[in-house]
Amino acid sequence: MTTPRKQQISLDDTPYYHLVSRCVRRAFLCGLDNFTGQSFEHRRQWIVDRIKFLSDIFSIGICSYAIMSNHYHIVVKVDSTNCWSDKQVLYHWASLHRLPILCDLFLKGEPLGKAELLYVKDRITLYKQRLMDISWFMRELNQFIAEKANQEDHVKGHFWEARFKSQALLDERALLTCMAYVDLNPIRAAMAKTPESSDYTSIQERILNKDSKLVSFGKDESSIPYTLSDYLDLVDMTGRVIREDKSGYIPEELPSILERLNLPVDSWLDEFKQFKSSDYTAIGTVDQIKRFCISVGKHWAFGLKLTVNPG
Repeated sequence: MTTPRKQQISLDDTPYYHLVSRCVRRAFLCGLDNFTGQSFEHRRQWIVDRIKFLSDIFSIGICSYAIMSNHYHIVVKVDSTNCWSDKQVLYHWASLHRLPILCDLFLKGEPLGKAELLYVKDRITLYKQRLMDISWFMRELNQFIAEKANQEDHVKGHFWEARFKSQALLDERALLTCMAYVDLNPIRAAMAKTPESSDYTSIQERILNKDSKLVSFGKDESSIPYTLSDYLDLVDMTGRVIREDKSGYIPEELPSILERLNLPVDSWLDEFKQFKSSDYTAIGTVDQIKRFCISVGKHWAFGLKLTVNPG
């Protein structure tokens, strides 16, 4: 039985979520279809562009992404819209959908009656909720891509699986494990040899574009609480070690990010290799997963339980 979305997402427990959406057709979402010889590589940029566009509209930041041949991964950070002004909410929603007439008049500064203002306020409250809602974000992303792909293929019908998959990342270790997993997907799939050559990934964007609008690394509350250089070291080291078709080695000096987490490199690699994109609804320690279950109203969750840090 499919788990209701409200039992997979609890912003009180974590703002970080790993999202996966998969194409239902035999034909590739992106890349070269070996059966027909047709290339759909250009669709990768469609997805990246749409992700960036929606991130500017929603109060949802992008931590990492990877666009694969028949699916894509995104790690997002959800922020509150409570501090947004009424007009800001309406302007953002109007970037996606036509506003009701009364909301449009409100934006233009036209005088409205009491009942009309109450209607506008109700719509603003609704739009505030939607603009920080992961399901609405994914709906706006997948529907747009499906319509473009169907138009290009001259077909109708479903393009994506009915539901996207969502994983709650309950602490910093879960976040880093998932981000590295996403960023290394093309290397694990033999689509690229190095992070910087992994096209349509966040790791390549962070390396090549200093002005990237992805969620930044840093010390303030809105950032991922580590440095970019530490994260790049972590991904590079993990990428060398996990390749089964290439002899790798574990550096004698561990990346400082692992040292600060008090996490032995062997434990990190074990957790990374256990990570699955579709099998777990939550990732964290046993206690964190138990608290998450209480928050979302579940008696249990199929989760990846990280070991408690020593120290």
